[in-house]
Amino acid sequence: MTMDQVVDVVIVGGGPGGSSAALVLGRSRRNVVMIDDENPRNKLTKKSHGFLTMDGKKPEEFRKAAREELTQYKNIQIYNDLVIHSKKDEGLFVTTTKQGLVVTSRKLIFATGMIDSLPDIPGLHEAYGASVFHCPYCDGWERQNQPLAILGNGENLFDYVQEIYHWSKALVVLTNGPSLLSSEEHIELLERGIEVVETEIARLECTDGLLKKIWLKNGESIERKGLFIMDTGAHQSSRIPEKLGVALKDTGAYETSGHGETAIEGLSIIGDAKNKFTGLVGAASQGYEIAVVINNELIKEDWASEKKRE
Repeated sequence: MTMDQVVDVVIVGGGPGGSSAALVLGRSRRNVVMIDDENPRNKLTKKSHGFLTMDGKKPEEFRKAAREELTQYKNIQIYNDLVIHSKKDEGLFVTTTKQGLVVTSRKLIFATGMIDSLPDIPGLHEAYGASVFHCPYCDGWERQNQPLAILGNGENLFDYVQEIYHWSKALVVLTNGPSLLSSEEHIELLERGIEVVETEIARLECTDGLLKKIWLKNGESIERKGLFIMDTGAHQSSRIPEKLGVALKDTGAYETSGHGETAIEGLSIIGDAKNKFTGLVGAASQGYEIAVVINNELIKEDWASEKKRE
């Protein structure tokens, strides 16, 4: 199905960033098409935190509330579909979905986020979102002062340990192989009673997703109630912006400037796709900001277009 009209903005991704952008643009009297494949990064999360009025809610509750609000605006169309291709043709974006929808727009926003690729450790996937986490700002409060483990290695590990230490000082660090911590960092951790275990992990013992023990390949086990993983192996959910000419940074996030504008005029990227990890409130904020930027651009374009017609 090909849409007859050229819409103002197509938004790819219906999470907090995409939905927030759709709301602000809709209220700005713009014709908006939001396309979402219903496969959010936080689908395994039991409860979301840090978003005022929605703290402790399930992610699906947030999405449901957002959809209910957006459907009040007749100039916002929402499709549950997967975008498979987009191109820029004579200054306009032509976006195609898996189900055959073809829509042409003046502006294009990608709020598609990232996909996590967790280490292949038995039990880890079962516990992720229930007792294994990545972000302490999202889940640290509920784990405060509990016996926790940190899984990670590499140059950012020491900083990550300091961060988790703020929520709980009952820590053990699992590097799952030879540690890359410096001798000075090792000493600092030991001075605070933080053991560094380099033995590889065999499996996590869990009951209904709740961590009980971490079994090592040498047969030993460590009792813990929670685990924070430093690197979730996150990568882009959509590579379409890259095909349009947007570069990827070393972090795996897309190269953007300002509020999410890219080197491709009219194409913006927000949320985790822009920052690798943003959080609900951060993504929603970026959605609001880019919507204002885009509407102002469209206002100027409309103004100039009217002058030409005269």
